[in-house]
Amino acid sequence: MPGMDGLELNRHIQQAGTDVIVIVITAFASVDSAIEALKDGAYDYVTKPIDPDDLTHLLRNAVERRRMARENVSLRRTIDDLVAVDSIVGESPQMRKVLEKVSAVAQTDATVMVRGESGTGKELIARSIHSNSRRRYAPIISVNCGAFTESILESELFGYEKGAFTGAQHRRKGKLKQADRGTIFFDEIGNITQKMQVDLLRVVETKRFTPLGGEKPVDVDFRIVSATNRNLEEAVEEGDFREDLYFRLNVFSIEVPPLRDRQGDIRLLAEHFLGYFCRTMNRPIRGITDGAMAMLEDYPWPGNVRELRNVIERAVVVCKNSRLQVPDLSFPFRFRARQTLGDSLAEVEEAHIRRILERTEGNVSRASQILKIDRTTLYKKMKKYGFGPSS
Repeated sequence: MPGMDGLELNRHIQQAGTDVIVIVITAFASVDSAIEALKDGAYDYVTKPIDPDDLTHLLRNAVERRRMARENVSLRRTIDDLVAVDSIVGESPQMRKVLEKVSAVAQTDATVMVRGESGTGKELIARSIHSNSRRRYAPIISVNCGAFTESILESELFGYEKGAFTGAQHRRKGKLKQADRGTIFFDEIGNITQKMQVDLLRVVETKRFTPLGGEKPVDVDFRIVSATNRNLEEAVEEGDFREDLYFRLNVFSIEVPPLRDRQGDIRLLAEHFLGYFCRTMNRPIRGITDGAMAMLEDYPWPGNVRELRNVIERAVVVCKNSRLQVPDLSFPFRFRARQTLGDSLAEVEEAHIRRILERTEGNVSRASQILKIDRTTLYKKMKKYGFGPSS
């Protein structure tokens, strides 16, 4: 070739940043030139004479590799588009703070502890952190620490070699290895035993473990997100949870508020779940009546978002109208919740006005629209019950 040889041409092609596949064919082969060609990005290096069938097979593999590479780029772009859409429903000030923390910590590799009552959506927060991190193309592996005995949890986490114990008839990869380059989510971390705390602390510190029955340590690279509804500070003081493990896991803390503390999100969540279940069940339900929505907003939701989801799912199943109505709703603690409103009409009215003002964050105009009364009447009632727009 005049001007440059094939190896130099390959370098220019690679530097141009194209996805052209380069196969170097030469009659003057050497180990050094082969290594140089492959190092500079060539797909393969072959010597003459060439078997046409072998060349056809090589070209077919090269084209398939390029197709897979392009699909990989397309899939990554799709994943980026999907995770860019916020899947956490909530516009209350409490949830805005949570989302701000998720956004701040996601791009780092900091260890995160998500705290909150059962059913508040802690795993959803963990998955949002993973989906918005640089590890999003690798898996997030969830481990429910409260669902297993100590021995089963140990084998689930570390995996085992064939013959490690009775019944181990084949080699199994543990959750820690499955999470390599991704994220591992320890749910109900406060329930693990003292022995598992020691074993887990070693893994957290070294990012290395040995499978059960194995001899060679395995190195792993994962991010840790844990969740608990237990007061770990009290557990540390009582000696039930190791202080050193607590500090390793509680580097960055996110507190997810219970649903009763963010009533302004109930409507959004109810409509979100309604839309979801209507799609999955193919039900033509267009909305929720005012009476049914008022009942949803009055309920204290001891089971939090999970309970609301279940209530809406059941309502979609039994609903026979175009909108969800009061008879469609069924929740076990409804009557207990309504007893707290008071017995007199005035007490009920005062509680309802306060709730609407809390939902509108003191916006009297919006509250009067929801209550279907004019602002003057609302101001008189507020004065009657002794609270102002921001009370």
